[in-house]
Amino acid sequence: MKKSRPALYARHRFPGEVIGLAVWLYFRFPLSLRMVEEMLAARGIEVSHETVRRWAEKFGREFANRIRRRAPRPGDRWHLDEVVITIAGKKHWLWRAVDQDGFVLDVLVQSRRDRKAAQRLLRKLLKKSAMAPRVMVTDKLGSYGAARKDMGLRIEHRQHKGLNNRVENSRQPTRRRERQMKRFKSAGQAQRFLSIHDPISNLFHLRRHQLTATTYRSARKEAFEAWADISYAALAV
Repeated sequence: MKKSRPALYARHRFPGEVIGLAVWLYFRFPLSLRMVEEMLAARGIEVSHETVRRWAEKFGREFANRIRRRAPRPGDRWHLDEVVITIAGKKHWLWRAVDQDGFVLDVLVQSRRDRKAAQRLLRKLLKKSAMAPRVMVTDKLGSYGAARKDMGLRIEHRQHKGLNNRVENSRQPTRRRERQMKRFKSAGQAQRFLSIHDPISNLFHLRRHQLTATTYRSARKEAFEAWADISYAALAV
């Protein structure tokens, strides 16, 4: 009996296994669209980099949303940080929040680094998580404390640069992608890309250095199975 085609991939010439693999490669590793095109070609799959781009935008968004819906509740200690990025020759700020386990809670690209920008990030985080953290850890930027006070949040606030390595380390994949993409072309493009990239990274955030080899392989297998369930496609083609 012929296996039915998932409705998600209706009217697409390529099967879900090919599309899911292309999207996974693009968001999971610091690869350009043309690199993904070449890796697929090595498997005998002839698609253009433009097709990969359209797949990444359409299916990557859907997969990221599904990952968010099934994600466990975030930790109760949030690490917030902001880092400068240059877009089209202009300075922007990438605001990021992670929990104590290193899972990215959200990112927000903004043109300012002030109290209102910090408030916008906090409101977005609180709306998405539906609960306030026990502790908020930031650097010495005064905007966080001002935003917390204006919003009436009764959260323990720790300000110390040395305590915020967790969120600073989470910048590294973004910086690698920024270099690979030869910088983001617009604030909207950066926001769209990172809002897909980070949930997929969370799914495969296995903290290998904290696990035994056997436990790591088991966790990795579970992540692959979760991806297959989310995308209706296993990673093997």
